[in-house]
Amino acid sequence: MKKKDRPSGYVFTQHIPEEQTPFEKLFEIFQELIIHTSGDFDEAIDWLRQLDEEYQITTAEYSIDDFIEDLKKKGYIRKEFDSKGNGDGQGSGAGAMRLTEKLEQALRKRVLDQVFGKIRRSGSGNHKTKYTGQGDELAGEYRNYQFGDPLDSISMTESLKNAQINHGISDFHIEERDLVVEETMYKAQMSTVLMIDISHSMILYGEDRITPAKKVAMALSELITTRYPKDTLDILVFGNDAWPIEVKDLPYLNVGPYHTNTVAGLQLAMDMLRRKRNTNKQIFMITDGKPSCMQLSNGEYYKNSVGLDPHIVNKCYMMARQARKLHIPITTFMIAQDPYLIRFVEEFTAANQGKALYTGLQGLGEMIFSDYETNRQKRIR
Repeated sequence: MKKKDRPSGYVFTQHIPEEQTPFEKLFEIFQELIIHTSGDFDEAIDWLRQLDEEYQITTAEYSIDDFIEDLKKKGYIRKEFDSKGNGDGQGSGAGAMRLTEKLEQALRKRVLDQVFGKIRRSGSGNHKTKYTGQGDELAGEYRNYQFGDPLDSISMTESLKNAQINHGISDFHIEERDLVVEETMYKAQMSTVLMIDISHSMILYGEDRITPAKKVAMALSELITTRYPKDTLDILVFGNDAWPIEVKDLPYLNVGPYHTNTVAGLQLAMDMLRRKRNTNKQIFMITDGKPSCMQLSNGEYYKNSVGLDPHIVNKCYMMARQARKLHIPITTFMIAQDPYLIRFVEEFTAANQGKALYTGLQGLGEMIFSDYETNRQKRIR
């Protein structure tokens, strides 16, 4: 073919995506089931077998038992033995299957993609604020040199260009007025406490609210670990009491027969944040119910599930004002939308001068991600 007869432009070929292996197909479903079952391997496998019966996921060449063996070989599960070294792999007794750290990390990465979408990672792992000055990262903005500016902030390219314009090549020299400094951006650091309501109402009325909440916590922890390693995230749960949990505990998180002791959760959250050196601090609270419990000075619990108890509510308002004095904003992610609960949250938010976001279960992750990104751009004081 002559050169002039050759077609011009680009030639595009059809993209044929790689087909998933049988293991990959089952692994996607299994990860979702293991979160819903709060880390119960046997229950997740039972569900997987039921789904396989209905939808014929496996083949004659690759069964559920083959999948379990691959999970072992790839290091996603391990068998725990009793003190005598016995193990039969049945139930929660000797030799029961347990999730490994590798699987726990895979779960966090999966929900990060699910909840927050694919996030571009920056090289430094920190988010820039909108304020310029003697910060950490080049901003692309220039100004004249001022006495006291560090020498390493001087842009030699721009300064040499100014010197050539001002003095010419024949009499080339640099004066102070030729020097140009490139502005830098501050890298804000944020300390966050995530409060998760695990009261019984989180599974009432046939709606699973705890699974989306713990998915968000897993995704947020993975986001901070990979993209903002200088930030800190502490997680606590609150029912009748409040207690901290580790990131590795999240897949196994479940609700209990608890009331909602919001006061105890706020007290623990503020205690955690008092120990942090970061200037920017915040509390995220995921809840669907009203506060219905508090601990009295004598150690006993005062509980009232009927309506909004004024003693409990006023204590919540007091905690909100206390957090405000400590410059700790509280963002409440309210899953329920009962009018009287909305009024409580609005008054609680006004006492703290924080924010309240009313969301369904589907939009919870996107709201938390957006709010986290916005809040951590505040200027370091």
